[in-house]
Amino acid sequence: MPEPLWPFPAAQEITEVLEWRTDVLQSQAGEQRIALRSRPREIVTFQHRCDALGMARASELVRAGFVGNWRVPLWHMAVQPTADVVQAATEISIDTTVADFRVGDAVAIAVDGAEASLAEITSSDADRLILVEPLGAQLPGAIVAAARITVAPVRSAFLSAPVEIARRRQSDGMITATFLLRDAPDLTAPVMPTYLGRPVQTDPSLTRSPITASLRRAVEYVDNGFGPVVVEPLRDQLERGEAITLKAQGAAERWALRRWLWSLRGRQTNFWLPSWGRELQLRAAMSSGSTLMRVAPITDLAGYIGRAILLEMPSGFRFRTINAAVAEGANHRLTLSSSLGEPVAIGTKVHFLTLVRSDADRIEIRHGSVASEVTLPVVEVSE
Repeated sequence: MPEPLWPFPAAQEITEVLEWRTDVLQSQAGEQRIALRSRPREIVTFQHRCDALGMARASELVRAGFVGNWRVPLWHMAVQPTADVVQAATEISIDTTVADFRVGDAVAIAVDGAEASLAEITSSDADRLILVEPLGAQLPGAIVAAARITVAPVRSAFLSAPVEIARRRQSDGMITATFLLRDAPDLTAPVMPTYLGRPVQTDPSLTRSPITASLRRAVEYVDNGFGPVVVEPLRDQLERGEAITLKAQGAAERWALRRWLWSLRGRQTNFWLPSWGRELQLRAAMSSGSTLMRVAPITDLAGYIGRAILLEMPSGFRFRTINAAVAEGANHRLTLSSSLGEPVAIGTKVHFLTLVRSDADRIEIRHGSVASEVTLPVVEVSE
């Protein structure tokens, strides 16, 4: 018996959860991360607004097949065709590079936000889907304008939570359904700038949440109850924790965000995160071949050594490491790992780079009608 289709269109924000599993083994000098799950579990929660007939159909579908597999349209990956669709056509002109379309699986086709119907994919190009059979009952007319059609990938899934129906009125209610998807894809990381072999997160949509930032160090408080409290450090490294929020608008940006989150693999992978704080204020311009940077003092000289920095140059971002620092009158003179190859103006913005990793194996993406958003806790690491 074929898997039943969950045909209802999503009415409100869709929540997508990615769950990895990582063992983090910490030592005094660093940590080791062991991946226990190579691909994440994907959990999606949909809300559907239905009339009395729709609520009745949903109830009967769940009653008949709650514990079985379902074919679930991934409405958070839905895209519109790039050309009108004709009955009896065997292809749909669509950008297939921004969603999880798979040859041999199905796509869901919805017209004017109505319930979806299925079509099977036989092959796929970057700009079109080739179907097994000509389109017929999926379309209400001989020619349907592209703006009226929504096409979404379909995945096999099972219900991972009770289906809830909140009836506002006799003919108006909200259905909430949560599915655990099967056959997670193995996505490739998007192309990003790199430094010292690790990607640098320079997404312009990135916003930081300084209210949740924290500086901590693993210590043990020794108190025998009779004398002073003694603080003994357990690890050499100061742990800086922070939360970052990224937003993606449009199908291509949403897909790139998902691929980047995939590449983190929960708490397994590290990356560079700019502070965007303009911590280093230049006191003099630099020539193209110079490695000496004169800045306003912000810390003791030893605090600069080994720190990575980002420079916002007219030609793009440049990354360097501070190798040495000395006092020079009222300024601090820093020696960079190499020259920039172009003059550096005195007003150039210079930020610290911090090596971080995700501090969560469970990542929740909120998909709205306009944009997708994810808040990710990160923690500073040494390697």
